[in-house]
Amino acid sequence: MTITISLNNDSINNLDLSPALKVIEPLLQEESITSQEQQLRFEINYPREANDPRELSEIPEVRLWFVRLDAKYPWLPFLLDWKAGELARYAAMLVPHQFTKKEGIQYNPEALEIFLMHKIFILSNWLKQQSIPTPFRLKSFAQILGYELEDSFFEMIEKR
Repeated sequence: MTITISLNNDSINNLDLSPALKVIEPLLQEESITSQEQQLRFEINYPREANDPRELSEIPEVRLWFVRLDAKYPWLPFLLDWKAGELARYAAMLVPHQFTKKEGIQYNPEALEIFLMHKIFILSNWLKQQSIPTPFRLKSFAQILGYELEDSFFEMIEKR
């Protein structure tokens, strides 16, 4: 079952997280969040001028809304529909990048690495709290962003 958070100009321009809160908070209250793994998609209706070539992830107002959302729910990548490209789009909202029609998104490598490791640590802790096995999920998360993480890395962070 796909879960959708719909955003519009008003919610984005006012940094209003209520569209996300209406979807995520009931899942937290019902303690059903773990059964919604990779089910979340964003529907972003943010009209631009016809001659505006920017992607949504290049619009500061849209990015700032996602930065605020990420501060509220730093484990949100667990819910994102990775197969539908939501994880890559979410990362683009939070990580500096260039976009070209020919090559697509080209993340700043250092910023992407910091983002990835930050999320790995957050998700590792959060998944443990939810009693969900972590290494496979976290390795998959890293692979989607172009990184390979060794088992020894997970062994090291599991010990701490």
